[in-house]
Amino acid sequence: MSVFTSCLWRRSFCLPIYTPTVGIEFATYHTCNVLSSEKIPAFKRIRAVPVKSKFQHKPAAFSERSTQPKDMWSSERRPALKSINKRATVSSELQRLTMDDEDIAAKRDWSDKQTASLSMNEHHYEYVFGISPCLLAITHGRRKIRCLFVKDGDTSQRASVLKVCEEAHNRGVPIRRVSKKDIEKMAPGRVHQGVCLQASPLTHVTEEQQGWPLSGKDGNAPQLWLVIESVQDPMNLGAILRSAYFLGVDGVLSSISDSCPLSPVVSKASSGTMEVMEVYGYKNLGAMLKVKKALGWSVVGTVGSESGKSHVVRCSDFTLTKPTLLLIGGEGGGLSEKLQHYCQTLLTIPAGRQLFTGIESLNVSVATGILLHTLLFSRNESK
Repeated sequence: MSVFTSCLWRRSFCLPIYTPTVGIEFATYHTCNVLSSEKIPAFKRIRAVPVKSKFQHKPAAFSERSTQPKDMWSSERRPALKSINKRATVSSELQRLTMDDEDIAAKRDWSDKQTASLSMNEHHYEYVFGISPCLLAITHGRRKIRCLFVKDGDTSQRASVLKVCEEAHNRGVPIRRVSKKDIEKMAPGRVHQGVCLQASPLTHVTEEQQGWPLSGKDGNAPQLWLVIESVQDPMNLGAILRSAYFLGVDGVLSSISDSCPLSPVVSKASSGTMEVMEVYGYKNLGAMLKVKKALGWSVVGTVGSESGKSHVVRCSDFTLTKPTLLLIGGEGGGLSEKLQHYCQTLLTIPAGRQLFTGIESLNVSVATGILLHTLLFSRNESK
């Protein structure tokens, strides 16, 4: 009896074979599955017959000038490739674990998760940016500071940046060097000068927190306090605070509901003055003015030169002789009619020429600087 009873099926398949002279050829193999007889256990035998195919292909990985190309199909090379990848992974992990945090941050971008963690882990924090705001925020201690971020590169070696880092180090503030991309996420579109400070926000000092701050007495000179209504541009508010501090105003009051908050933009526009000078906030300026007016304070408002009001005087003709509140209105509308009602005097800045329509007024921060300088100069002269 024959050992092989029948051939049940036949199959053909191709395998690539590389030859140095031709390249890669495909050899066709024919396999035959046969069954054994009843006396012999079932088994399979494969008979392979190589047949060269007319199809030839030369891979792009091999240069025509190459005389001894590498065998890309060799199974012996695959473990080596795996080991290389493994070594690279381990090296990267070791490098990440052993490098200093500052160097890591400088050499790689934070992921979205890490950035969100910095900004949202404690959502009561904000980013103060710029040399002066960061330096004054650190030195005056009105904020709760979390971390100082410095842009890596030549910026970190500037004297002004080193001064900020020195003050932060002396006060135990963590310092972290970051890439340009990361620091621009903290202050998008702003002139950060290479430093950002993550700290708690500043807010208006309310009457409930400090009580009424105006005593009306400052030696022999009457006090001058600035009252701001409805200034909504943070750049204008910052410039006003800077001028008020520089010229020697005794204090600043502001409406809360319709004025811009004390944001990092305001701090940068004020060149850090907001970090030093407290701004008192009131929900009802009218009620406050009524009380202070009854206590003998002079309430002085400001209007444009073309307002048509009957009791308007030039700011240069006004003399500061007693404690005074100077009221400044917001952009566009100026001082509201409601607050004008509390004023004993309205001041204006006269124009030096005939003005065209549309440019007959000054920017609110510029006008405030002129008015403050004029009144404070008159106070010093009377003194």
